[in-house]
Amino acid sequence: MAVFTTFTTHDVRFPTSRHLDGSDAMNPDPDYSAAYVVIGTDAGDGLAGHGFAFTIGRGNDVQTAAVDALADHLLGLDVDAALADMGATYRLFVDDSQLRWLGPEKGVIHMAVSAVVNALWDLRARRAGQPLWEHLAGLSPAELVSLVDFRYLSDALTPAEALAILEAAEPGRAQRRDLLLERGYPAYTTTPGWLGYSDDKLVHLAREAVRDGYRQIKLKVGGDVADDVRRMRLAREAVGPDVRIAVDANQRWDVGQAIDWVGHLAPFDPWWVEEPTSPDDVLGHAAIRRGIAPVQVATGEHVQNRVVFKQMLQAGSLDVLQIDAARVGGVNENVAILLLAAKFGVPVCPHAGGVGLCELVQHLSMFDFVAVSGSTEDRVIEYVDHLHEHFLDPVRIAGGHYLAPRAPGFSAQMDAAAVERFSFPGGREWRASATPAAPVPAAGR
Repeated sequence: MAVFTTFTTHDVRFPTSRHLDGSDAMNPDPDYSAAYVVIGTDAGDGLAGHGFAFTIGRGNDVQTAAVDALADHLLGLDVDAALADMGATYRLFVDDSQLRWLGPEKGVIHMAVSAVVNALWDLRARRAGQPLWEHLAGLSPAELVSLVDFRYLSDALTPAEALAILEAAEPGRAQRRDLLLERGYPAYTTTPGWLGYSDDKLVHLAREAVRDGYRQIKLKVGGDVADDVRRMRLAREAVGPDVRIAVDANQRWDVGQAIDWVGHLAPFDPWWVEEPTSPDDVLGHAAIRRGIAPVQVATGEHVQNRVVFKQMLQAGSLDVLQIDAARVGGVNENVAILLLAAKFGVPVCPHAGGVGLCELVQHLSMFDFVAVSGSTEDRVIEYVDHLHEHFLDPVRIAGGHYLAPRAPGFSAQMDAAAVERFSFPGGREWRASATPAAPVPAAGR
């Protein structure tokens, strides 16, 4: 019997604040970071599982410690049994009677669960010799339903309804898989739109995005309304009338302020406004949606669990649902959210603005297309053009589309040299900088 034998965590931080990559109205100086975990076994096959939680710098040590706190739940467990029943293994983490008090199912501890659960899915897909999207899409409807924790969801989605959604999509799976391999999955890019970029850089990158085949770009907004109007005008002139421009306020506004601010941007035809207010304000999002129509509301990157997504769908709070691969409880909970979105007929456009998030969410959207919604209409995956070189299976983009991953796993494995270089505070990238060191948790087990 093979068991889990190693559980190693790393506090990895990239100094993106030096060039204002990732800057927005709420987060002007992010250092994109990962609380990265590698899970090993004594199976003798040389395979390990890789996962991470995404943060933007300070506090990544806290997140890494939270991931490390889950090690005792896994070490010594039977590998085959744990991976064979990922529904039960997921609940092993979220149902811990003491750790649950720290959430429940939200915040730092839930993001830690995501890192570990995703690492286990990475290992399972590697052992199957398949990319995760294809591995998930090959499971039977009943197997997929078994992954979902329906507690708190049954007033909106029952297991029988979920099974019916998956069974309805099953006949076209093979055809959609072939289409995905042929064409890829539509993408949009946030690369031109970081708030700290100059007008010239915005215009140059917006035009470049259109030349590269993107039919949607996104701008960060919320710092100053006059600046936002000017930047929207420049972006619209750069891309023309037929390319969609989404805007992202990163939770900057109160409800009335959001409605007023979007009104100033409306002449430039924004496709959606993302995170216009607090991610916890279900009714506030609904009021904003009514107040800014036909501009759409998109949100999800900071929505903490499937329950809040359920409420947003029930309350009519969003037009576009944005899953995040590393915010909720990993693959299992994202399967639940994809099924909720399918039940309510709402398109899913994942958040991917962070280190490694593009690598992960492509698998979830591709699985959704093949096995759940069966559609790419009005669906795009966010793409940000940095830090991919630090992953062994980086995303591939062509003609404004994500190309389907072919390597086994969840595309989560970081290059060992990058982990060494950017580990905080001891990695050489940080030793050479003036950034003050912070305490680091134990390096794992």
